[in-house]
Amino acid sequence: MTDTKPITFRIRRYDPDVDTIPHWEEHKLNVPDGMTVLEALHEIKAEQAPTLAWRSSCRMGVCGSCGMFINHLPMLACQTQVLHLGTDVVTVAPLPNYDNVKDLVPNLEPLIQKHAAIKPFIILSNSKEIDEPTGEFIQTPEQRDEYSQFTFCIKCGLCLAACPTVATDPLFLGPQALAQAYRYTVDNRDCGLQERLEAIDAFHGLYQCHMAGACSQACPKGVDPAFGIQLLKRTLVLDSIGFGKKKSSLARVMPLADVVKAIEEFAPPPRTV
Repeated sequence: MTDTKPITFRIRRYDPDVDTIPHWEEHKLNVPDGMTVLEALHEIKAEQAPTLAWRSSCRMGVCGSCGMFINHLPMLACQTQVLHLGTDVVTVAPLPNYDNVKDLVPNLEPLIQKHAAIKPFIILSNSKEIDEPTGEFIQTPEQRDEYSQFTFCIKCGLCLAACPTVATDPLFLGPQALAQAYRYTVDNRDCGLQERLEAIDAFHGLYQCHMAGACSQACPKGVDPAFGIQLLKRTLVLDSIGFGKKKSSLARVMPLADVVKAIEEFAPPPRTV
């Protein structure tokens, strides 16, 4: 029989249709080794608190839905094993720096709006190439390495929950959006820095970051938003003194015939049976 340990879960509850202020509930559970906080919540909901609400989906650290404030730190519930926390009482609350929809459900709309504000897509100077593509834009492995780690963002919102600047300035663009602004701006296929400046180089933008570094500590995917913000500052300074990325640095377009040829070079051998 699997050994278990009794753990008390102190969960913050809030139902806007019933409660005027949030309150805490305690639920006891015998936790086996390997059980995650998300699995514990499912068991509590099934056996003790049927109205308990939270967000979750993939259960494997990919979707970013189950961000919570666990033992006073922003974490993904599906990636946090209960016994690894090392406490007999585990507190679970919704992510701070967001409005509370219900129980453990934060309102992530500000995260999405800030992400959209930096135009998170490749902006090309040649619009004709978008409408009537003649080939594919290519880049070297070294060019991709410049932004690769910043593509791992899953928009879980933990970085904004950890950020002390967001706590004091809700309009601050925040580490998620700023790191993604760098991801697209440094991409050699992109020519959109000037279009992003309205959001980035604003009062609540890039230079509101105080470099606490809490965002990078909280990030479950190793994106290191604080590093991206510093690189973005460097990019803006270089651009302001005439050393920014030139339009001529746009990625080369590989003709479609060459694309097909490259694919054929790596085609599987012909079938023998």
